[in-house]
Amino acid sequence: MLTPRTDGRDGSPRRFRRPAWAGRNYTLLTTAAVVANLGSAGSLIAAAFAVLGTGGSATDVGLVATARTIPLVVFLLIGGAVADRLPRHRVMVAANALNCVSQGLFAVLVLTGEARLWQMAVLAALGGTGQAFFAPASEGMVLSTVTGEHASRAFAFFRMSMNGANIGGAALGGALVAAVGPGWVLAVDAAAFAVAGALRAFLDVHHIPERAPTAGLLKDLRDGWREVVSRPWLWAVVGQFAVVNAVVVAAEAVYGPMVAEEHLGGPRPWGLALAAFGAGTVGGALLMMRLKPRRILLTGILCVFPLALPSAALAVPVPVTVLLLVMFGTGIALEVFGVMWMVALHQEIPEEKFSRVSSYDWFGSLAITPVATALAGPVQDLIGRTAALWGCSALIALLTAAVLCVPDVRRLTRRPAAGSRLSGASAMGSEGAAGSVAPVGDPGRVGDAGASAPGSGSAVSAP
Repeated sequence: MLTPRTDGRDGSPRRFRRPAWAGRNYTLLTTAAVVANLGSAGSLIAAAFAVLGTGGSATDVGLVATARTIPLVVFLLIGGAVADRLPRHRVMVAANALNCVSQGLFAVLVLTGEARLWQMAVLAALGGTGQAFFAPASEGMVLSTVTGEHASRAFAFFRMSMNGANIGGAALGGALVAAVGPGWVLAVDAAAFAVAGALRAFLDVHHIPERAPTAGLLKDLRDGWREVVSRPWLWAVVGQFAVVNAVVVAAEAVYGPMVAEEHLGGPRPWGLALAAFGAGTVGGALLMMRLKPRRILLTGILCVFPLALPSAALAVPVPVTVLLLVMFGTGIALEVFGVMWMVALHQEIPEEKFSRVSSYDWFGSLAITPVATALAGPVQDLIGRTAALWGCSALIALLTAAVLCVPDVRRLTRRPAAGSRLSGASAMGSEGAAGSVAPVGDPGRVGDAGASAPGSGSAVSAP
């Protein structure tokens, strides 16, 4: 992010400065996201192996994952409305504090050997509640502060930074789980949330005007719903990812660790596989910093087809080397979709309603994920893990082909003025050079996403 300045005489570097689009708040938000993702990527692995370490089964792993996802789905719409009514950075800091406490208690229970399945489920539920309020606030915050011709580049760099953290976090997390156990990895995640929340507390928001009072929470939710249903491309993709996210999360959160334990050698190679995915997302972000496809959603949806490959690779199962290549390629494809999806939302959705629309995006994309994770174990018992994984791949491919039949998905194009509109939050970047705007899953999607980057597509594998 830093570029050299010369003294004008011999051309030698004198000092470094941020690019024009990287204001102070953008730097704080990016740094906080990197720190949070370093911890979260490892905690995905640690939580699964913490359950297995207590003698839990695939069904137990799925139940803990479900316990996190249920409150995430239940509170998402409220979180989006709250984020459009209150200062978004305060909502983000409060959510980080809740995640810090829940992960810290989880770590203590695991380290002391006192963890019980119901306790892990309750703490996972608290973490999901924090994410439900954090996700809409973070996306509304970041996207409202990216503007001008550098919006796509700034967003791609933000995602690249997060996904780079996922690489290190997943690889280090897998190694630490194998070396010292999952409890310490969960403790690191708690500390990471504390640091990320502290950084976000230093955001400069004094230039942002206060929002005008609204008619009420229910009216805000109805306004957000109207924004969604009035756009066929939006509800079509959200509906697609209701299933895609469900089967991907089931495959990676439940079946993946089991396949790794039985066929790949344990948590270390699974951590490397998630790191390879992260490396692919970094490659995809670098690609999207240079490319600006005209047909935004057509390009993005075509890149959803490769999401069917990891489940197929686990179904075989392929050797670790092949799995790493598959995960790397999938990471590239998902990142291209993620950037194209956010460009489309940034271009088409009014800023003052963005968090509400984002919450519907997340809600629809995750609505059936709790059911999928809860049923992953029983389905495995009924038809076998291999057949379940092949089914995941088939659903992804069929639904993606169906969405391509929606005319608006094929026709939506990038407008030359996309990203040029300013919002009340745009003044947050005033400390940068003229025209810079400080700022998402957006992994997670944005901010504190898990090993896979966030809403439709980028919500995949949220922790």
